[in-house]
Amino acid sequence: MAQRISPEQGRETLDSGEALFIDVRDPGSHAMARIPGAVPLTQASLDDFLATTSRDQALVVYCYHGHSSQSACDFLTEKGFTRAVSLDGGFEHWRQAYPDRVEEEG
Repeated sequence: MAQRISPEQGRETLDSGEALFIDVRDPGSHAMARIPGAVPLTQASLDDFLATTSRDQALVVYCYHGHSSQSACDFLTEKGFTRAVSLDGGFEHWRQAYPDRVEEEG
């Protein structure tokens, strides 16, 4: 079962720069708006991500509403990532709670 963190803990983690934020939403949604510095993770980029990312890297995984990110977090844990957590509420909650911490195109 994926470890989860609250949006408040997520913001503290973002502000501290301690973790890599992983966006598992579709590429179009990521391109339009995302948590600053977040890396998109798709089937197409998965092999490269697994090959190049340290298993000790702290990861905060998010999706739209905080459900799919739990499965993605479980998957990453199975692949050996020891510090992966899922962001409760997902990007939609984050966008409402922290509009100053959203990176948008254009």
